[in-house]
Amino acid sequence: MKTIISLSCIFLFLFSSCKQNTENTKFYDSTKNIFQVESYLHNLDINEVDISDFGKPFILNQYLIISDYKSLDKLIHIFDKKTFQYITSTGVRGQGPNEISNMGDIIPNNQENTFYVIDHGKQGFLSFPMDSVLSNPNYNPQKIATMNPNEFPFKMQYVSDTLSYALFMKVLNPGDYIPAVAKWNMRTGATEFMSYSGHSEIKGKRVSFAASPKYNLYAEVYWYHDLMTICSLDGDLKYCLYGKNWDNTKSKQKRFHEHILFCKDKIVTTYLGDERFYKQNNIEKIHKPDKLLIFNLQGDLIKTLKINSPIINICYDEEYNRIIMNLDEERQFVYLDLNNIL
Repeated sequence: MKTIISLSCIFLFLFSSCKQNTENTKFYDSTKNIFQVESYLHNLDINEVDISDFGKPFILNQYLIISDYKSLDKLIHIFDKKTFQYITSTGVRGQGPNEISNMGDIIPNNQENTFYVIDHGKQGFLSFPMDSVLSNPNYNPQKIATMNPNEFPFKMQYVSDTLSYALFMKVLNPGDYIPAVAKWNMRTGATEFMSYSGHSEIKGKRVSFAASPKYNLYAEVYWYHDLMTICSLDGDLKYCLYGKNWDNTKSKQKRFHEHILFCKDKIVTTYLGDERFYKQNNIEKIHKPDKLLIFNLQGDLIKTLKINSPIINICYDEEYNRIIMNLDEERQFVYLDLNNIL
């Protein structure tokens, strides 16, 4: 009888192991194949305009756009992305009809050389054609779309007026929400949520998101779990990637991934893999990611790039194949040339 039980246990163990190692399940270890890139960082001298620690960089064709919701007057600052020379600022803070009351992300539309601003205060999208902004810094943006206050996009990859891939916030109650990826029609407001909604073992899902229409993929990285998922743009799960510190505990004590980008045929995430909080002079502070994890499109970890500086925000400049970063230190903005690394 004991022999039968033992054989059953072995069978179950092997079955479980095989189940974990199915074709779409992979594992990564951020502590291996580490490449120090601090010496590869190039400083950006942005002195013409004051930008707070909350500055977010975005790329629109030949422009670097930095949004800063802490700015006292104009919230959006535009630079030449080649020379990093300051050009102008736009987007007036306020409650007026053409002002921004609570700025969210900037959504580039490269085809029309236009960027959109999510205004969570007015629950809509404002349109800023670059030609109009450059000819008139006091340009009054037009509201082109509205949002459902209980179910709205807050991260988005624009394709056309009738198709975007977005991470939606489904509001459960004040202070709580469920993030979910969907196809969204900006013109009509029609929403089609993806069939894959997230890892079944995780409660209180919190993720960042990026999509690549070119490669027919989107990916989500988990903030409080060592996990990334890659799906097709039809919502089918392709790969589930578990880090060495994976568990399904509902806790916010540790931080793993934060931001994610598609960089040509690579997926890049900012990564901490450590306790979220630390104390300095008896003051509790928050750890920021100090590494970039580089994956291929099949979910294999290629390299861990050690920045050795706390990263606040990032964006990708495909033309020059470089990542622009906002750092939480004296040298605020830097870029990393990926041509010399990958």
